[in-house]
Amino acid sequence: MQKTYERLLTGNKEWAKNKLKDNPDFFKTLKLGQNPEYLWIGCSDSRVPANEITNTMSGEIFVHRNIANMVVHTDMNLLSVLYYAVEVLQVKHVIVCGHYGCGGVLAAMENKDHGFVNNWLRNIKEVYNKHHKELEAMTDFTARSNRMVELNVIEQVHNLAKTRIVQKQWKSRQLEIHGWVYGVDDGMIKDLNVSYSDIQNVEPIFRYDI
Repeated sequence: MQKTYERLLTGNKEWAKNKLKDNPDFFKTLKLGQNPEYLWIGCSDSRVPANEITNTMSGEIFVHRNIANMVVHTDMNLLSVLYYAVEVLQVKHVIVCGHYGCGGVLAAMENKDHGFVNNWLRNIKEVYNKHHKELEAMTDFTARSNRMVELNVIEQVHNLAKTRIVQKQWKSRQLEIHGWVYGVDDGMIKDLNVSYSDIQNVEPIFRYDI
């Protein structure tokens, strides 16, 4: 009887075989390097695979994922990915994509103790606290949680614009930041129409003299 994890190895063999069947040069081309136009900052949720939901191929999207698609100014993992994506790969777009029904966001909206994860959820709670009047005026919990997901994405887009990494790129080239939300129930991505392409909409105190 095949073990659960072995199913992944079997699936890999099938996937590789099918890729070669469709295009004999697929892996020869892939090993030459990557030249993605997009950096995707998404949630770790297993239901939101960047390539699959955008119908893109291997090599088209550079990906970073964490709980609730956060951009935390002290997260060296995120900042390292961001730096590499914009400085080395020269991506043209950075996309923060959340999703409705996000477990991290839902957990941050309550007062339960989640152990070590509390430290991460604290960042999301700050977003809730910032917008608590709007959120608590909504009586329907699903509507409130969906709005919280959107507000969280918007806040992370703002956080990206506040980084030196992004602002340095704006000095010399075009780089756009976008905020999206994916609907697990219908498979559709909603563009929140919050974006930055220069420093003009960044609050003055967060602008660096680069």
